[in-house]
Amino acid sequence: MAQASALRDCSTLTGTELLQWRRRQLALGGTAADLDWLIDLAGGIPWASLQRLLLDPSRTIAMVQSLDVLTQLWQRHLQENVPLQHLVGLCPWRDLLLESSPAALIPRQETELLVDLALSHLKAAPPGRWADLGTGSGAIAVSLALAWPTALGHAVDLSCDALRLAARNFKRCAPNHNCSLHLGSWWIPLKTWWGTLDLVISNPPYIPISVVHGLESVVRDHEPHLALSGGEDGLDAIRAVVDGAPKGLAPGGWLLLEHHHDQSALVMQLMRDAGLVEVSAAADLEGTRRFALARNRAAAS
Repeated sequence: MAQASALRDCSTLTGTELLQWRRRQLALGGTAADLDWLIDLAGGIPWASLQRLLLDPSRTIAMVQSLDVLTQLWQRHLQENVPLQHLVGLCPWRDLLLESSPAALIPRQETELLVDLALSHLKAAPPGRWADLGTGSGAIAVSLALAWPTALGHAVDLSCDALRLAARNFKRCAPNHNCSLHLGSWWIPLKTWWGTLDLVISNPPYIPISVVHGLESVVRDHEPHLALSGGEDGLDAIRAVVDGAPKGLAPGGWLLLEHHHDQSALVMQLMRDAGLVEVSAAADLEGTRRFALARNRAAAS
């Protein structure tokens, strides 16, 4: 975990001192939302407590680390564009507090909806076996394992470092999980279970390589390109996942994918071309079609 050893330091100060420090840091740059996130996750002062200090700044508070350490973290974020999640080593996601590191993508808020879609579409008949292809930090897989504790789960990734991170997040958030971790490419490590997977979910690399090079430095320079780049048109990984679905999914099994903001029509057509049925799209929080859903054909009667 990329977490400073000084995170264990404790500092007691008044609300006035913290608020004055906060104003000085914001004068250097960055956003209030990001700085308050740092104060919460690294300093141990939740946003609600920070708001109460605005009403009564004379209150004494105890922080889990000193303002000097917080200053160093904030300056690294501003000067080197290092993601705060990597500096703190943590990332809140859904109802989880995950370990975060450069080994995998930082879980995004919109991906929380991919889990919501899975839970809603299989609410009436929870899966007996599911898989998360390209698990990264394990965020999706941990959430599904907690939601369906008796189902058999499989989390796949091509990166050894990502799988080690996912294993730590399972230990951290779901120690009694029922999910196996597999090293390899997409469907290949799961060949033993082809035809038995009631749900396969994936947030694969989907950004065209030309777009990757133009991303903000905080993403381009600090998150793994293996998990970002989807090839020339951004669809290389999605094609691999979709093409393997007819064999990998159980009859009637669901495939749920996240994709780039402008790929909805293309991804749905790939699903239809593969022989999948009940193809549909779902939007993210901003109304952009960000997800594609489809089912494998049911077994012939």
